[in-house]
Amino acid sequence: MARQDFAFFHTLRVRWSEVDMQAIVFNGNYLNYFDVAFTEYWRATGLPNAVAQAADGRELFARKAGVEYLSPAHFDDILDLGVRCSKLGRTSMQFVVEIFRGNQHLISGELVYVYADTNLRKGVAVPDAWREIILGLEIIKPSGEH
Repeated sequence: MARQDFAFFHTLRVRWSEVDMQAIVFNGNYLNYFDVAFTEYWRATGLPNAVAQAADGRELFARKAGVEYLSPAHFDDILDLGVRCSKLGRTSMQFVVEIFRGNQHLISGELVYVYADTNLRKGVAVPDAWREIILGLEIIKPSGEH
């Protein structure tokens, strides 16, 4: 995706502890970056955070995460992480996360979450109010929305 396809960005700086002996960001750290960016995206929506969801007995469970490495980031790079909802199903949500250094696209990722009953561990319908808020944040409407 292009930078302009994202309505939400979170910026972070690569820390020394995140690079490996090749002097690039260790591959597993990109999932941490995705999690930070998704948390900030979710905070920007104003929807209930993980603690409030758990108290309600329904919360988002991670179902899938993927990373595609295009070009490495280095110590002290300033990275912009774009997050957008690319699919909004009945019980699940798919998010695209892309990392840019300036205009250079470095990393692509995918996160899939299922909204589920905490005790039953079974998917339940994403609340309509959540759908409205998420769709209101997006520049491009997610495919598969209902």
